[in-house]
Order: sequence, then C-alpha cells, then structure tokens
Amino acid sequence: MTQLAPGSQTVLDERTDARLDDGDHERLSHYVDKRKLTEAMVMGTPVVALCGKVWVPSRNPDKYPVCPECMEIWESLNPGSGGGNDAGE
Repeated sequence: MTQLAPGSQTVLDERTDARLDDGDHERLSHYVDKRKLTEAMVMGTPVVALCGKVWVPSRNPDKYPVCPECMEIWESLNPGSGGGNDAGE
C-alpha cells in the first residue's frame, strides 16, 4: 500500500463517455419541428429529428434527457439562443 504525504489526497478522474450506442436514441428526447411534431402526434406519422432519428412520437419527452447530438445541432443553428427548443420524444 502506498502512503500519501501528509495533507495530500487522491483524486479520481471520472469522465462520461457521451458517444451514443445503438438503441440510445430510444431513451432520449429529440428535437423536431414543432408543427411536424403536432401533426405526427395527431396523424401517427413518422418525424425526423435533427440528429436523423426517424420515429412516430408517442411518449412524453419531458421524462427523458435531451439527445446530445440534437442539442449540439440546435445550438449550432441558433447560437446564443440558450433554450426555447422543442423536444419531440
């Protein structure tokens, strides 16, 4: 066992890997044009998120974290907006 000098401490560097695996898109909310989302919810038609995910929205998006890829694309399209986006799933 290694002894530390008095007054020193061990620091554990924990980093989160933000890469998405197959299936992760099912556990995230995605950004979609609000008009298309409303139509899709009423008609049951598929929508395309900013990240490219295609699906028929049916869940409450507030229960899921926002897709990091959608968020990055949204922020690049709207620099300085800081919010006001619509998550569709």
